[in-house]
Amino acid sequence: MKNGHEQGNLWSIVLAGGDGVRNKQFIRRWLGHEKPKQYCVFVGSRSMFQHTLDRAARPTPWDRVVVVAARHHQAEVWPQLDGRPAGMVLLQPENVDTAAGIFLPLTYILARDPLATVVIYPSDHFIFPEDSFLLAVNRAVRGSNGLGGRPVMLAARPDELELEYGWIKPGHCLELTGETAIHAVETFFEKPDEITAHAARTNGGLWNTMVLAAKGRNLWSLGQKCFPELMARFERLKEAIDTIGELRVLDAIYDAMPCRNFSSHLLECVPERLAVMEMRDVFWSDWGHPKRITDILDKLGNQRVSVGEPLPFVYQER
Repeated sequence: MKNGHEQGNLWSIVLAGGDGVRNKQFIRRWLGHEKPKQYCVFVGSRSMFQHTLDRAARPTPWDRVVVVAARHHQAEVWPQLDGRPAGMVLLQPENVDTAAGIFLPLTYILARDPLATVVIYPSDHFIFPEDSFLLAVNRAVRGSNGLGGRPVMLAARPDELELEYGWIKPGHCLELTGETAIHAVETFFEKPDEITAHAARTNGGLWNTMVLAAKGRNLWSLGQKCFPELMARFERLKEAIDTIGELRVLDAIYDAMPCRNFSSHLLECVPERLAVMEMRDVFWSDWGHPKRITDILDKLGNQRVSVGEPLPFVYQER
């Protein structure tokens, strides 16, 4: 991946601010107390958050890994960094959906690197194997750069009629990166009804993974188009970064912050400005529901995680 200064650098955004509402009872039964799912260890010895951090740090150096988390989760965040020198850890005053969660870190990145390319990584997804996934990320970055910074969404081929995911209908081929085709997006449906999802699957629709590569300024422009009232707040924050009033402005812009969803209020609204690339040889699942967690653990042949035997956390330097 080219990281030349004249093109801007490649940055990673790790999204870790969700509260995991649908998994609360499942995790409470398992651990005996509440814990957001991204900070839980389900597979191996690292939490989902730690797996994501380590993936994000492979294509980008640690000083260009930006974490966005909830302020009320900081007791989880700091210990789980465990020596990982993330460049920035941004704590949202409150969770106001995914658009703010993405544009907060983007504000800081563009203030430091106006030509930056960014890759967005949710921290509550199961991905295997990592090498194949990161190869797909590499190709998405190259594809985005080749398309003038156009957002390239990584997508997975569906194996069931999942109504809680975003569905993408690919259009014509825009370019090839190696043997992988990047397509225009014909339509995007966030959490469609059964009839719409069935039609999408029948016609070659793909699942949106929320992993996305784009030029930061292109994403910023789409934000201004889709929710200008939200972006005005982040423009205000950008002007205050590295000043004595930065934290005060951060708190102020989150006061009565509009709740905007990145998928339904942006991706669904501007499909003609997007591109999509299907991942090959990658198993992906959004672990936003307890059944997905237990189903995948069963498929992998792992013993179900039990209340009395939480897996230990051990981090080894690579």
